[in-house]
Amino acid sequence: MTPRPLNLLLVPATAVLLAAGLGGCLSTPGPTVAGDGRCTDTQLQWAVGQPGNEANMRRLARESGAGLVNPIGPATIVSRDIRQDRLRVFLDAGNTITAVRCE
Repeated sequence: MTPRPLNLLLVPATAVLLAAGLGGCLSTPGPTVAGDGRCTDTQLQWAVGQPGNEANMRRLARESGAGLVNPIGPATIVSRDIRQDRLRVFLDAGNTITAVRCE
């Protein structure tokens, strides 16, 4: 009987480890959102001109009801898809909020 090459023995072991690792990722729950997760930007204009710091981002998330807050810098490329649960916070080069919109 000839011995099997080492790399053929590693393939099944690697597949088992990879499957076990991905199984843990698949069972992780997503973020929880208070309310229905729909974004409302009607009361958020106070943020324009404010710094794009963590405290303001958390307040915007809380007040908008959005499930996702997406900071957009001057060089950030964005898609044109519309999501009812996303708040986009537009920032200038100095990290100052220039606009907030549910998109």
